[in-house]
Parts: sequence; structure tokens; C-alpha cells
Amino acid sequence: MLFQKQTERVVNTVVSLPTSLIRPNPDQPRAYFDNYALTQLAVSIRQNGIMQPLIVRKAEDGYILIAGERRLRAAKLVNLDYVPCIVREAEDKDSAVMAILENIQRADLNYLEEAAAIKRLIDSYGLTQEEAAVKLGIAQSTVANKLRLLRLRAEDRAMLVKYGLNERQARALLRLPEEMREEAIQEMYLKQMNSAQAEHYVELLCKRFQDKPKQKIIDKSDPKNMVGLYLNTFSRTVEEMKSAGISCETEKISSDEEIEYRIKIKMK
Repeated sequence: MLFQKQTERVVNTVVSLPTSLIRPNPDQPRAYFDNYALTQLAVSIRQNGIMQPLIVRKAEDGYILIAGERRLRAAKLVNLDYVPCIVREAEDKDSAVMAILENIQRADLNYLEEAAAIKRLIDSYGLTQEEAAVKLGIAQSTVANKLRLLRLRAEDRAMLVKYGLNERQARALLRLPEEMREEAIQEMYLKQMNSAQAEHYVELLCKRFQDKPKQKIIDKSDPKNMVGLYLNTFSRTVEEMKSAGISCETEKISSDEEIEYRIKIKMK
């Protein structure tokens, strides 16, 4: 049996580049870098070197990082002058896509960072959700669901990250009115709810909110409505006087044209 002779193919050649010539990726999707984890990585790099090359693209004044910002930061912490890199030819848009993909595939981004990165990709390069989904190799519904998370206020998103709540719990919050979300996040965290429990909790909150009597909106431009408000205030004042031990009596005389209130206060 004859075997066809095969030759090696050189793909993605690794070169050693000065760290001083590598600039961070302006489309870096990762917003948070854990200092402790970064220090641990730096110690590992000092002992074992960088096991996985960085990915860069050429620029006029050096190179722009596509993937590997944690490795680059850690390398600078231990004062490495050179780092192993793979140089790719990539447009800005392709560079942004590769940066997101690299972080998603390595699970380096939290779901809110992923959502923000996808939105930035769409906004910066005029992509549709469908086009972004194709480039990222994920379903269009996944893109849509992640983008919906950005409807949450920045404060709520920060709390979700702080308390370690997951994407499914975050999506459940979107069903609540904005003013109820902060308390719901705290309750999910304090009671250590799992995803199903969080969704059930939000469902109960929604039902309670829907069953709550709607506050009557009074048209203050209508003089009759305003008279009623003042009369109610007057009646409460009389009740408070009685509660304070003041002996008083009221008499109401009304007709189609006018309302007359009389109050008698006994001084002795």
C-alpha cells in the first residue's frame, strides 16, 4: 500500500515582537481586568513564558493587538521586552470581530461585555444583527437576546456583575419596571436564587405589579377636581383636631351652586 507523500504547510508563523511596538486594540471588548488574576498570569509567564502567541496586525507606527491583551499586560508586568506574536492581515472590522471571537471562545468576557462588544461592532461598522451573527458564528436570536440586556441601566448592570448573577437572571429583570429592578437584583443575590427561582420570583413581582390598583390621575386643570382635593384636606384636618382632643363639630350644606362648611370648636 502506497502512501501519498505529504509536505508540511507553514501556517500563522510566530514572530517575536517588541512589546513597546504593540498598541492595545481600540475595539477590545473586555472592560474589566482582574488584577489578582493578571498577577497570577504574570507569575506563570515569568516561570514558563507565553504559551499561546498574541495576534496582531500591522499599523503605520508598529502593531495593533487583535487578541491577547491579558497576556500583553502580564508580560509588561514582568518587564518582557519581546512577546511571541502571529501577524494577521486584517481590516479594522475584521480585527474587531476577531477580538470578540477570541474572548468569547476563551470565555474571557462576561455576558454584558459580550453584549456591549456586539453593539459596538454593529454601530461602528453599520452591520445588521443578522450580519453580526454570521460574522461571529452565532444565532441571530442570540445576538438579539444579548443586545436586549443593554436596556438595563448601567447601575443595574454593575450590580449584576458585582453579585455574579447570570445572563438568564439578567434577562428576567427586563420584565420588571425599571424602578423595581435594583431591589430584585439584591433579593436574587441575598437569597442565592438559581435561574429558575429568579424567573419565578420575577413572575410573582410582575403579577403583583399588574394587580396593584392604578393610581387615579387627577386633572388639575378642572376646578371641580381641585375643590374636592381641598375639601378632603379640610376633612383630614378636622379629624386630626379631634384626635388631638379638640372638641369640634362640622356641618356641610351643599347645593348645585355652592358648598358651605361650618365648624364649631368648643373652647371650654
